Amino acid sequence: MTGVTLVDIGINLAHDSYDADRPQVIERARAAGVTHMIVTGSSIAGTRRAIELVREYPQALRATAGVHPHHAQEFTADQREELRGLLQAEEVCSAGECGLDYFRNFSPQADQQRAFRAQLELAVEAKRPLFLHQRDAHSDFVAILRDYLPRVPAAVAHCFTGTRAQLDEYLSLGLYIGVTGWINDERRGQLLKELVVSIPAERLMLETDGPYLLPRDLAAKPATRRNEPKYLVHILETVARLRRVAPQALGAQTTANAQRFFGWPAVK
Repeated sequence: MTGVTLVDIGINLAHDSYDADRPQVIERARAAGVTHMIVTGSSIAGTRRAIELVREYPQALRATAGVHPHHAQEFTADQREELRGLLQAEEVCSAGECGLDYFRNFSPQADQQRAFRAQLELAVEAKRPLFLHQRDAHSDFVAILRDYLPRVPAAVAHCFTGTRAQLDEYLSLGLYIGVTGWINDERRGQLLKELVVSIPAERLMLETDGPYLLPRDLAAKPATRRNEPKYLVHILETVARLRRVAPQALGAQTTANAQRFFGWPAVK
């Protein structure tokens, strides 16, 4: 992958599993060609920490600012006001991770919907693109999201694992599609392998979602199940093989898509 600059559009780099070796994780990513990473903010505290990391590594990192549906029950009026301010931070390039998750239901569905609507309103106000999460909640997710999409710059379905009908609906709504190492899972990823060829090249972006979703088909297995940004190259190579394009060409395309979507990194 020499000469290709890759962007990991979703890495939970504030996660405590990186506390012992975060600088080394960032350096390993850089050495692999993953020179730019967007740190996911999935709670108020997590967003604050993501912004701190951007300040430590301003050349390599940017952050999203949001509250994951798992934390929706905790999303108070005070948190909404704090998130409004965080979305204005120069370190932040997107609103989210926000959406609905009925698979876990760690927060009641009514709270998830309330928090989702509130964050969509804040994204419209801040003019930020959306970093979206949806699992087992497609109908409600689309019903809520649809009215806001014309008022935000762009939106990406992060870590897409859905059906062809869901993909078609997301594409019809203008969403970008984020693909993770789910595609490397021989148990769960077969449908995504089939669908990834149907994603328009200009709407495709890549992410690790580390420390989660370590690609299961790595030739050299790491000592732990922790995922990290350097494995984005493996995901890229898998997607390129399935789409029958050169990895270098796909890398250039997905980086250009990230530049257009997030307004970062700057086009050289």
